[in-house]
Amino acid sequence: MTALLTTNRYIQSLPKYLTLCEHNYVRLLKLLPHEQVIGNVREIKLGHSEFAIHIDDSAKYTLDVSIKQLNGMLVGIAPLYLTVRLYNDAKVAEIIHHDYHQRIKPSYGYPNPKMHQKDEKYQLNAFLYDWLVACVERGQSTLNWDVNNGLV
Repeated sequence: MTALLTTNRYIQSLPKYLTLCEHNYVRLLKLLPHEQVIGNVREIKLGHSEFAIHIDDSAKYTLDVSIKQLNGMLVGIAPLYLTVRLYNDAKVAEIIHHDYHQRIKPSYGYPNPKMHQKDEKYQLNAFLYDWLVACVERGQSTLNWDVNNGLV
Protein backbone atom coordinates (compact mmCIF):
# COMPACT_ATOMS: atom_id res chain seq x y z
CA MET A 1 0.00 0.00 0.00
CA THR A 2 1.36 3.43 -0.87
CA ALA A 3 0.69 6.60 0.98
CA LEU A 4 -0.05 9.73 -0.96
CA LEU A 5 1.75 12.83 0.14
CA THR A 6 -0.46 15.85 0.16
CA THR A 7 1.04 19.27 0.04
CA ASN A 8 -0.75 22.06 1.79
CA ARG A 9 -1.06 24.81 -0.77
CA TYR A 10 -1.46 28.37 0.41
CA ILE A 11 -5.01 29.56 -0.15
CA GLN A 12 -5.54 33.24 0.39
CA SER A 13 -8.56 34.41 2.37
CA LEU A 14 -10.35 36.59 -0.17
CA PRO A 15 -12.54 38.49 2.35
CA LYS A 16 -9.47 39.30 4.46
CA TYR A 17 -7.51 40.44 1.38
CA LEU A 18 -10.37 42.59 0.02
CA THR A 19 -10.85 44.25 3.41
CA LEU A 20 -7.16 45.15 3.44
CA CYS A 21 -7.40 46.55 -0.11
CA GLU A 22 -10.50 48.59 0.83
CA HIS A 23 -8.61 50.16 3.75
CA ASN A 24 -5.68 50.94 1.43
CA TYR A 25 -8.05 52.61 -1.06
CA VAL A 26 -9.59 54.93 1.55
CA ARG A 27 -6.22 55.98 2.98
CA LEU A 28 -4.53 56.42 -0.39
CA LEU A 29 -7.33 58.73 -1.57
CA LYS A 30 -6.41 61.08 1.29
CA LEU A 31 -2.82 61.28 0.05
CA LEU A 32 -3.34 61.69 -3.70
CA PRO A 33 -2.72 65.02 -5.44
CA HIS A 34 -5.85 67.19 -5.38
CA GLU A 35 -6.18 67.04 -9.16
CA GLN A 36 -5.93 63.44 -10.28
CA VAL A 37 -4.33 64.18 -13.64
CA ILE A 38 -1.52 62.11 -15.17
CA GLY A 39 1.83 63.57 -14.12
CA ASN A 40 0.66 65.27 -10.93
CA VAL A 41 2.77 64.62 -7.84
CA ARG A 42 2.24 65.03 -4.12
CA GLU A 43 5.19 64.91 -1.76
CA ILE A 44 4.88 63.61 1.77
CA LYS A 45 7.38 63.86 4.58
CA LEU A 46 7.39 61.07 7.12
CA GLY A 47 10.06 61.37 9.78
CA HIS A 48 13.38 62.01 8.04
CA SER A 49 12.20 60.52 4.75
CA GLU A 50 10.36 62.11 1.86
CA PHE A 51 8.13 60.29 -0.58
CA ALA A 52 6.43 61.24 -3.83
CA ILE A 53 3.06 59.93 -4.96
CA HIS A 54 2.94 60.28 -8.73
CA ILE A 55 -0.13 59.69 -10.90
CA ASP A 56 1.04 57.45 -13.75
CA ASP A 57 -2.13 56.47 -15.57
CA SER A 58 -5.82 57.20 -15.39
CA ALA A 59 -8.71 55.31 -16.96
CA LYS A 60 -12.45 55.26 -16.46
CA TYR A 61 -12.38 52.80 -13.55
CA THR A 62 -8.71 52.65 -12.54
CA LEU A 63 -5.92 54.93 -11.44
CA ASP A 64 -2.26 53.85 -11.35
CA VAL A 65 0.05 55.68 -8.94
CA SER A 66 3.69 55.17 -8.05
CA ILE A 67 5.08 55.74 -4.59
CA LYS A 68 8.77 56.54 -4.58
CA GLN A 69 11.14 57.34 -1.74
CA LEU A 70 13.03 60.56 -2.51
CA ASN A 71 15.45 60.74 0.42
CA GLY A 72 16.14 59.28 3.84
CA MET A 73 17.41 55.99 2.44
CA LEU A 74 19.51 53.69 4.58
CA VAL A 75 22.81 52.33 3.31
CA GLY A 76 22.39 48.87 1.86
CA ILE A 77 18.59 49.05 1.62
CA ALA A 78 16.94 49.87 -1.69
CA PRO A 79 14.63 52.90 -1.66
CA LEU A 80 10.91 52.25 -1.58
CA TYR A 81 9.19 52.05 -4.95
CA LEU A 82 5.65 50.74 -5.36
CA THR A 83 3.10 50.88 -8.15
CA VAL A 84 -0.44 50.80 -6.83
CA ARG A 85 -3.64 50.42 -8.83
CA LEU A 86 -6.83 51.95 -7.46
CA TYR A 87 -10.04 50.36 -8.73
CA ASN A 88 -12.59 53.17 -8.40
CA ASP A 89 -15.61 50.99 -9.17
CA ALA A 90 -14.72 48.36 -6.54
CA LYS A 91 -13.12 50.92 -4.17
CA VAL A 92 -9.99 48.82 -3.58
CA ALA A 93 -6.28 49.50 -4.05
CA GLU A 94 -3.53 46.92 -4.43
CA ILE A 95 0.16 46.85 -5.25
CA ILE A 96 0.76 45.65 -8.79
CA HIS A 97 4.56 46.19 -8.93
CA HIS A 98 7.21 46.69 -6.27
CA ASP A 99 10.83 47.78 -6.56
CA TYR A 100 10.65 47.90 -10.38
CA HIS A 101 9.94 44.15 -10.54
CA GLN A 102 7.38 42.25 -12.54
CA ARG A 103 3.79 41.83 -11.48
CA ILE A 104 3.15 40.10 -8.18
CA LYS A 105 1.54 36.68 -8.29
CA PRO A 106 -1.35 35.91 -5.92
CA SER A 107 0.73 33.15 -4.32
CA TYR A 108 4.08 31.46 -4.79
CA GLY A 109 5.16 27.85 -4.46
CA TYR A 110 7.74 27.36 -1.77
CA PRO A 111 10.67 27.15 -2.09
CA ASN A 112 11.06 29.24 -5.22
CA PRO A 113 14.12 30.72 -6.98
CA LYS A 114 13.59 34.28 -5.70
CA MET A 115 12.57 33.13 -2.21
CA HIS A 116 9.23 34.93 -2.21
CA GLN A 117 6.91 34.09 0.65
CA LYS A 118 3.79 32.04 -0.10
CA ASP A 119 1.63 35.06 0.73
CA GLU A 120 3.95 37.71 -0.75
CA LYS A 121 1.09 39.69 -2.32
CA TYR A 122 -0.83 39.90 0.96
CA GLN A 123 2.30 40.88 2.90
CA LEU A 124 3.15 43.68 0.44
CA ASN A 125 -0.37 45.07 0.67
CA ALA A 126 -0.24 44.81 4.47
CA PHE A 127 3.01 46.82 4.34
CA LEU A 128 1.24 49.40 2.15
CA TYR A 129 -1.54 49.57 4.75
CA ASP A 130 0.95 50.23 7.57
CA TRP A 131 2.77 52.85 5.48
CA LEU A 132 -0.48 54.62 4.56
CA VAL A 133 -1.64 54.66 8.18
CA ALA A 134 1.69 56.23 9.22
CA CYS A 135 1.42 58.84 6.45
CA VAL A 136 -2.18 59.77 7.26
CA GLU A 137 -1.57 59.93 11.03
CA ARG A 138 1.95 61.40 11.20
CA GLY A 139 2.93 62.49 7.71
CA GLN A 140 3.21 66.04 6.45
CA SER A 141 2.38 67.08 2.93
CA THR A 142 4.43 69.65 1.08
CA LEU A 143 2.20 72.46 -0.15
CA ASN A 144 3.41 74.55 -3.07
CA TRP A 145 1.11 77.53 -2.87
CA ASP A 146 1.44 80.56 -5.08
CA VAL A 147 1.19 83.27 -2.44
CA ASN A 148 0.71 86.08 -4.94
CA ASN A 149 -1.90 84.18 -6.96
CA GLY A 150 -0.27 85.47 -10.14
CA LEU A 151 -0.80 89.11 -9.19
CA VAL A 152 2.85 90.15 -9.46
